Amino acid sequence: MNKPQILVVEDDPAIGNLIATTLETQDYQYHRAKTGTGAVMDALSFRPDVVLLDLGLPDIDGVDIIKKIRAWSNMPIIVVSARSEDSDKVAALDAGADDYLTKPFSVDELLARLRVALRRVRYDNEKTSGEASLYENGGLKIDYAAGCAYRDGVEIHLTPIEYKLLCLLAKNTGKVLTHNYILGEIWGGPAVSDTPSLRVFMATLRKKLEKDPGHPQYIQTHIGVGYRMIRQKQDSEL
Repeated sequence: MNKPQILVVEDDPAIGNLIATTLETQDYQYHRAKTGTGAVMDALSFRPDVVLLDLGLPDIDGVDIIKKIRAWSNMPIIVVSARSEDSDKVAALDAGADDYLTKPFSVDELLARLRVALRRVRYDNEKTSGEASLYENGGLKIDYAAGCAYRDGVEIHLTPIEYKLLCLLAKNTGKVLTHNYILGEIWGGPAVSDTPSLRVFMATLRKKLEKDPGHPQYIQTHIGVGYRMIRQKQDSEL
């Protein structure tokens, strides 16, 4: 089995060394870039499984790097940045980042986020050509052809909007979707609906999907940012 390939884009030597040491302990292969220009070139030539990206680089802002990579690739991008404002997180995620980790961070959290991204890579690679007609994630199943969803074998009766929300989250499992992105995909844009309305629909979806909506298993809220579908561990990962 090939070792995961990680591109580390970080101009701070101390943080870059910390990340590199962490990856080495987990037997990941990695390549380091210290500039935005180098990051884009390395992403093209190195074709990593995951990119760990700092936003505050000396030549190009990280959000612009995300846009450049997204123009040709859907490889997972995890932002690792000192910028902690919700507006910075939303800008990066709207540009196409999959996740956002704020400095200072714990090594365990970095590895956890990385495992989520790599599970998504494995899942995408296992798909047959074309879109899979059946989505499975723990006890959740979606039959796209029939337009039905099930939890633990029992059909979940969803409204059209709830079903569209569930499918959007499912097709982006492991990725944080911002409020604006969801509004644009489901209703055509923020002008058509608004975040409070989205919260209401998400709350009703959770009540139908989650065994305990107060402690959600599938849909994770990122306060002020958006939502993420959590990929459940398979038996082989337990």
